[in-house]
Amino acid sequence: MPKAVHRNATPVRVVFGPDLSGRPAYDKGMISLTDSSVARGITLVCIGVFAISVNDLLIKALSGGYPLHQIVFTRTAIGIFLSFLMLHLEGGLSLLRTSQPGLHVLRGLTLVAANMTFFASLAVLPLGLTTALFYVGPLFITLFSFLFLREKVGPLRLGAIVFGFMGVLVMQEPWRSGSEYGPAWLYALPVIAAALYASMAVMTRALGVKSTASALTIYNQLMFLVVSSLFYLIVGEGQADPGPDSPSLHFLLRAWTWPTAEDWPLFILTGICNGIVAYCITAAYRMAPSASIAPFEYIGLPLAIFWGWLFFAEWPALTTWIGCAMILGAGLFVFLRERQKNRPNPARKYFATRR
Repeated sequence: MPKAVHRNATPVRVVFGPDLSGRPAYDKGMISLTDSSVARGITLVCIGVFAISVNDLLIKALSGGYPLHQIVFTRTAIGIFLSFLMLHLEGGLSLLRTSQPGLHVLRGLTLVAANMTFFASLAVLPLGLTTALFYVGPLFITLFSFLFLREKVGPLRLGAIVFGFMGVLVMQEPWRSGSEYGPAWLYALPVIAAALYASMAVMTRALGVKSTASALTIYNQLMFLVVSSLFYLIVGEGQADPGPDSPSLHFLLRAWTWPTAEDWPLFILTGICNGIVAYCITAAYRMAPSASIAPFEYIGLPLAIFWGWLFFAEWPALTTWIGCAMILGAGLFVFLRERQKNRPNPARKYFATRR
């Protein structure tokens, strides 16, 4: 089985600290939390997750006036400049050379599909609910590793996966005749996005991508630019827009509109967040073992709930709180169980680069 990307990649300098991927205790997560590199890794992953939450907030705020593909194109066009700056600091354009262009295209398309699906749900569902449903991603990673990579997953972890998906059902409230947010399939969008991200992570591990973190980021961003440009060329004038009666598709397919002076700062900030997320998360997972820093990704959920309450007057229902607890509890149990057995799932770290 090919090893994870950080073991195969050409050694490069990580801007904010040393690359620990060659240390014997790295993969097992046995480096102490007091290690300065782990502390920097935790700091970077927290900055990255904070930037993700702000990015989601901004996209939801812009969803009422602009199409999704326009927002994605603009934020990526800004963010890619930051990524090229980081690439220069890590070693230069030579790091973009690859012997696996087809794999990078496949990864990028999977990531684009996952993003579009997630953001389409943001236009309709509350920010906290959407984020909570997305956090089934680590459960999908463990499930796909079991199904497709033939990794050993015991009954306790399989039971935790089932318990986590039951949390999704609780949040959907299937016992009610209707939902205040629209059709029941809207709840499936963040879950589908999580499954797509997980499939990308498992595929990356199985096929053994050998590129560096900053190069992977730029490949992904190029795919975002290509796909969003195609959206503009094909439906950029709103000819496929079904109208506001279908909010998610309306957000995806409405006509491009030149941003107002008041909205340009929001577009620019989404681009800055895109660059921060891309580098901070990937650098954190090169700097410290995933077993030490992955739990800190879960700060994204309380942040999403806080932003939803502060800016959109959204407060989760009781069923959302219960479902959140079930999903996060299952995810943490699976993670801790993997760590206890000294078998941390290397594919899990790719979940962090989701947006």
